[in-house]
Amino acid sequence: MDERAHDVISVRDLSVRYRRARTDAVRGMEFTVGAGEVFGFLGPSGAGKSTVQRVLTRLVRGYGGEVRVFGRPLPEWGREYYEEIGVGFELPAEFTRLTARENLEVFASLYRGPTVDTAELLDRVDLGESADQRVGGFSKGMRMRLSLARALLNLPRLLFLDEPTSGQDPVRAARLREVIRAEVDRGATVFLTTHDMRTAEDLCDRIAFVVDGRIAAIDTPDGFRRHYGHPGVVAEYVVGGRPHRRTFELTDLGAGGALSALVDSGSVTTLHTREATLDDVFAAVTQVRL
Repeated sequence: MDERAHDVISVRDLSVRYRRARTDAVRGMEFTVGAGEVFGFLGPSGAGKSTVQRVLTRLVRGYGGEVRVFGRPLPEWGREYYEEIGVGFELPAEFTRLTARENLEVFASLYRGPTVDTAELLDRVDLGESADQRVGGFSKGMRMRLSLARALLNLPRLLFLDEPTSGQDPVRAARLREVIRAEVDRGATVFLTTHDMRTAEDLCDRIAFVVDGRIAAIDTPDGFRRHYGHPGVVAEYVVGGRPHRRTFELTDLGAGGALSALVDSGSVTTLHTREATLDDVFAAVTQVRL
């Protein structure tokens, strides 16, 4: 049996060149996404992330290479493909003269299969109290939450999400991450594009960093942190009433070492291990600072 049949998404040697462009926007890209996985697709603007997302959502159909979704070549899918996927883009597309509830009802009517109750969805994304307000008066954050609700309407097996926490305060961003995790627990697979490293950290099982139309590296968040981190301990302490901070290497950690002496002095307020953040990894892999 073809091993690709077990992958929700399988991409081999994908290349895309837009009309009149001199170079490919995507060059020989290869990756797979397993069932029930949250796959992060990260990289600087212009790296090719949106192009790949457009290929996978069938908005771009002129490409080289092979793309399979649910074990089936993408060109063989018809309109039934959109019964299986949910799409939430960073730039929402709603009917601004309709209310949030009316928007979801319109989109729900387009599906042949069952859909989620609109009131329930609006509550889940913290729009229940705004259900009967016109979308034209919504903030960007409210529109993004409505876009996520729309993506979940048809109980999709595969979700494509682009910056789902954009425009949210920390509390609402955390709530949206819980909503997405609940979809994974339901059995959905998520293809996630974001610049929010907290969202990537909390949700992603694996992350691909994209640079210049190619995948520069793929690993788990923990794998990236271990590879790009430098083992050690960070101590915060007070001397003469002033706070200080010092990083100790592994050679300083033994009995009688510098850290031991500092701890014995009673001036240490906090100790924590030093490890790379995804912001550090992003900068190291892409050579771009967030």
